[in-house]
Amino acid sequence: MELRVRLLGSGAKHLGWKCGFASAPARKQLGTSAPLFGFLTDRGLLPSGSSVSIDGWARAVLEPEIAVHLGRDLRSGAGPDEVRASIAALGPALEVADSDPSVTEVEAILSGDIFHRHVLLGAPDASRAGLKTAQVSAVVSSNSGEVARSSYPAALTGELVDTLGELATALENCGQRLRAGDIVIAGSLLRPIAVSAGNLYRAEIDPLGVLEVRFQEGAS
Repeated sequence: MELRVRLLGSGAKHLGWKCGFASAPARKQLGTSAPLFGFLTDRGLLPSGSSVSIDGWARAVLEPEIAVHLGRDLRSGAGPDEVRASIAALGPALEVADSDPSVTEVEAILSGDIFHRHVLLGAPDASRAGLKTAQVSAVVSSNSGEVARSSYPAALTGELVDTLGELATALENCGQRLRAGDIVIAGSLLRPIAVSAGNLYRAEIDPLGVLEVRFQEGAS
């Protein structure tokens, strides 16, 4: 939250929130009982097809995700029906992160916004608002062919309703609220994919949409 306050104070615009380390093995490794949550601002937002420089990064990774577009404020302690009713639409998302393997402590991971660098968002689809995580699949390919394919994404992310409920509680504990208009990227549908400069990556997040991003060395 300190990093978020500094960025907003420098002119960044609030976009929403992000979830990470939600799987049972990740929680056990970190000693946490809930996912870790970070924030999104317009400083990291990129259109599909963008080129991203990873020059000097520790470990650039790509994560296909579900973007939840909220249509109502969501309070801590809301029941499942209230959480579902707050979801106005779902869309595809790609998060680009610099997942430094030397950073392992929870406080250090959180203070750097869970390695977040960029997010790409596709169009929100109100007709898909009721989908469960298990009804979404992801395939990522690069110049050389298929890189990864999801099998049971809910094992990595948990269900959307649970994630949003946990996020609402975490935010209220920090003096914040989940509000209408917020976008929440709900965790990677695949294990983070290490990327290489010079490659174009295409993520098909079915049935939500397709996003592409290219990586390069040097200035983008």
